[in-house]
Amino acid sequence: MHMRLNKFLAHAGVCSRREADRWIAEGRVSVNGAVIMELGEKIDPERDKVLANGRPVRVEAEKPVYILLNKPAGRVVSVKDPFGRPTVMDLLAHVPARVYPVGRLDLETEGALLLTNDGELALRLTHPRYGVVKVYEARVEGEPDDADLDKVRKGIFLEGRRTAPARVQVVHRGHRNATLKVEIHEGRKREIRKMFEAIGFPVAGLVRTSFAGLTLEGLRSGQWRYLTRHEIERLRELAAGPSGRKKAPRA
Repeated sequence: MHMRLNKFLAHAGVCSRREADRWIAEGRVSVNGAVIMELGEKIDPERDKVLANGRPVRVEAEKPVYILLNKPAGRVVSVKDPFGRPTVMDLLAHVPARVYPVGRLDLETEGALLLTNDGELALRLTHPRYGVVKVYEARVEGEPDDADLDKVRKGIFLEGRRTAPARVQVVHRGHRNATLKVEIHEGRKREIRKMFEAIGFPVAGLVRTSFAGLTLEGLRSGQWRYLTRHEIERLRELAAGPSGRKKAPRA
């Protein structure tokens, strides 16, 4: 049975499908000794020998693993960091499976981070099409009023295109600062920081309190836990899109 090379790499758990496309385009993947740079290439997983970054890739019957981490500030969301900075993987040294971060949190942002070896699920949860909800608590400098916050709620032009509408609620107003609850469906790089910077209220502290319905309840900074069966099923429903989600019973 043939399958696309990028899907094979994701299914093997070495990376997400999006990362696989990048690896292929960069010439980092070979099949039977030949470097493959065409994204639509198909292989036979049972016969073809695949190398990624010089290492053999095999689809083994590895049990899917799903982990929620409360990421501390100062940790890079990456398997390895070329500059030698501490990564989130250092906190998971005792996890027997190879897992990878789903999406990104910048260096100083804290909070909910999902890690898994389920590459297909990871791709879907980070794709804008599926509209996965991410909730943050942002502490901003200054005291934005409703007119300021409405700009974020409606979307702001950043780097040539408008951000998707966001939900913003005031949690607390302090002296020369405010704490806000921000809910977004996108995952653009440093999006929340850039949005509030654009309206004149820089972010001084940022915590992701929820990702795809997974919250930080019971997890201190740096702690992690395995997802429950119910949580995994819920993630799979989200990844299936609207057609795969269970409908509420009629009243």
